[in-house]
Amino acid sequence: MGARFGVGVSSGSAAIELSLRDAGINGETLTSALTAPFTAVAIRAAGCEPRFCDIDPETLQIDAKDAATHMTKRTRAIVPVHLYGQPCALDAIRRMGLPVIQDACQAHGARIRGKSLAAFSTHVAYSFYPTKNLGCLGDGGMILTNSREAANRLRMLRDGGRSGDQIAHVRGINARLDEIQCCFLRAFLPRLEEWNAHRARIAAVYDESLRNCAGVTPVRRTAESVNHLYVIRAARRDRLREYLARHEIGSAIHYPVPLHKHPAFAQRVSLPHAERAAREILSLPLWPYMKESDARRVAAKIRAFYG
Repeated sequence: MGARFGVGVSSGSAAIELSLRDAGINGETLTSALTAPFTAVAIRAAGCEPRFCDIDPETLQIDAKDAATHMTKRTRAIVPVHLYGQPCALDAIRRMGLPVIQDACQAHGARIRGKSLAAFSTHVAYSFYPTKNLGCLGDGGMILTNSREAANRLRMLRDGGRSGDQIAHVRGINARLDEIQCCFLRAFLPRLEEWNAHRARIAAVYDESLRNCAGVTPVRRTAESVNHLYVIRAARRDRLREYLARHEIGSAIHYPVPLHKHPAFAQRVSLPHAERAAREILSLPLWPYMKESDARRVAAKIRAFYG
């Protein structure tokens, strides 16, 4: 991934939580309203309070301009999410002047202008959940950093505050990456570049096959996306899902409800782009060994639905 150090942890959520703890963040933390709830769960677990921001309507990534409007005197950090494997606009986010903890749980191998994500902040959090571009057989995660000091602190924090002994030197948690998962990850890691390249080919097939399809707008991405998901915005989204299911084509919604509308995180804030996107987005089938002919079949059924 182009970083000097990687600290294995028990999950992507633990990676975000420990990154916030190591950075000494204790207060309001900005993040995108369109992401998995585990981003906000991790922020809460670190003793912080999530505050949600709207998204760019074309990329669905966190909107730095909107995030700036949600900053208060209590804001201490920002957790941008590289959603769907697409690097977000980190340059604009860094100009906000807040500590940045990157949620790269869907962005294994993604770079920005050829640079490692670790070149843009001290902490980059990854997940190894089985559905990820690089997954293990259960839960797992890692924090990438170029700071030796941060890596050493994180190794203590993940192991109950210990430092190779039986004494808790700092307030840590139990969040180690277990050895069995490491065995599989070491076997899978050499295939990551190949798998990401195939995902890009399938995404390109979808782009071509759905071009000018009435009712469908593919989410915009850059050439450096690792295409964790291929997401479209679809008119009559739920009826399209039902139609695809009748033809034995699976689909999913990432994510059906913006976080500020979840009962656990409810906030009285208007985030119109995130709210509209949640009503329209649909994730199409995409995996490393998917046949290009299967992607064309999916696209043909979508075209048939829209007549």
